[in-house]
Amino acid sequence: MKKGFKLLSLSLVLVLIVSVLAGCGAKTPTQTTVKEEPKEITFVYAEVNPLESIVGQTALVFKEKVEELSGGKIKIDIQASGVLGSENDVLDAMLGGGGTIDMSRISAFALTSYGGEKSKLLSVPFTFVSREHFWNFATSELAPEFLLEPHQKGTGIRGLFYGEEGFRHFFTVEPISGMEDLKGMKLRVSNDPVMQGMVQGLGASPTVVSFGELYSALQTGVVNGAEQPIANYKANSFHEVAPNLILDGHTLGAIQVVITDEAWDKLTEEQQEALMEAGRYASEFNRRISEEAENKVLAELRAAGVNVIEVEDKTPWQEAVKDVVVNATANSKELYQKIIDMQ
Repeated sequence: MKKGFKLLSLSLVLVLIVSVLAGCGAKTPTQTTVKEEPKEITFVYAEVNPLESIVGQTALVFKEKVEELSGGKIKIDIQASGVLGSENDVLDAMLGGGGTIDMSRISAFALTSYGGEKSKLLSVPFTFVSREHFWNFATSELAPEFLLEPHQKGTGIRGLFYGEEGFRHFFTVEPISGMEDLKGMKLRVSNDPVMQGMVQGLGASPTVVSFGELYSALQTGVVNGAEQPIANYKANSFHEVAPNLILDGHTLGAIQVVITDEAWDKLTEEQQEALMEAGRYASEFNRRISEEAENKVLAELRAAGVNVIEVEDKTPWQEAVKDVVVNATANSKELYQKIIDMQ
């Protein structure tokens, strides 16, 4: 009798414990966590260039495709023309957490200090001989390694897709005729060692200026020139204060669109795939329109009276910066050679 009573008492105690745990919200071993699909979510997307630029148009296409594929449940709020700061400002905000900026279009070289050491190789001077060469890389099995490197290193961001802004060229306030005229000039650069080394190799003085302050810096003489892809040069009206453009094509403007892990983890697997599919669509759009848009802009610049200087032989430019190339690729020789071989 006592034994039966003890078993009954023990059973009642166990039932009571399970009831209390359930009431407190504790999970029993059979409970599973299900990620609820958000009714609607808005991601803030930062872009330093105007919407009419190549990268601005790419952002718009990406936004439209994301909203279409998600049935309107994911919305992209594009904040263009640098209203949220420079690329480094944006990356700092994204890595700082809090969700003030969820996504951004970033130049490959800007990712170097944010866990994207491999992406530095994409901005080494004279790496890509053509747009086709770049897209051979961007669609290769090697490319995802670069996109996911920051995430894998725990920095809190990941790349979604590639694009390009066209080749980057120098432009100056005073007339120039060739590379030798850049010597002694103060040329604006971002806070990037490769870019700074390249400018020094050309005999000029690298001067760090925020992108948002570049127009006034050219206007007031803080710097004598800078470098940008052709479309961005016009979209930001730099030709108004620095109307001399030399087509040296020292670097292809490789870009990545990145998202914070915090934002990514808010999505269901289906929504994540929708984002990736929209990225592939936007990347292909970028590839299709970039060269055509650039040629159109260059024609407009010539018609507006910009002094456009052709560079027939880039060998002297390549010789001037060869030490920069060696130093920038010293720790990734095999990986860099794989990129070179894709031409």
